[in-house]
Amino acid sequence: MAVKILIVTGDAAESLEVLYPYQRLREEGYEVHIAAPSVKKLRFVVHDFEDGFDTYTEKPGYTWPADLAFTDVATEDYAALVVPGGRAPEYLRNDPEVRRILAAFADADKPIAQICHGPLITAAAGGLTGRRVTAYPALELDMKAAGAEFEDSETVVDGTLVSARAWPDHSRWMREFLTVLRSKAPVV
Repeated sequence: MAVKILIVTGDAAESLEVLYPYQRLREEGYEVHIAAPSVKKLRFVVHDFEDGFDTYTEKPGYTWPADLAFTDVATEDYAALVVPGGRAPEYLRNDPEVRRILAAFADADKPIAQICHGPLITAAAGGLTGRRVTAYPALELDMKAAGAEFEDSETVVDGTLVSARAWPDHSRWMREFLTVLRSKAPVV
């Protein structure tokens, strides 16, 4: 039986931050499921950096089907969790089911990879208190308010929690997450 990894996301998630870990983890031999508020075709976005803009821009991205709804997630079936960014975490953090999922992984000290705005969900579930993290730099105050020590660096590893700022940091983020994952939940 394959080791299962869960990705929690929704509409307006950053395309690369969902699909890169999805494909990279499958490439390693993990079985990856995407959970969302409901089972439907999700509509992702592309965040890019353009000269003259004070922040990132947003364009339509890929679509991808959710495998299961948050209410159907049995956290004990999954070895690790990925929390992508984009705008999705801004509204997903209000969902009690996604907070239940995050809290279960954090409480069990299972590996969690979070990127960009994804840590907003982990913060809402109380999973950042006393932890070292990075996130999209504009979230520094949010991370500190959640009780985390914020570091503006490409990737931060704090035990089983691996965080990154945004999709340009993917290579190191996934390399570090896979190091943690292989030690906690190796593919057999």
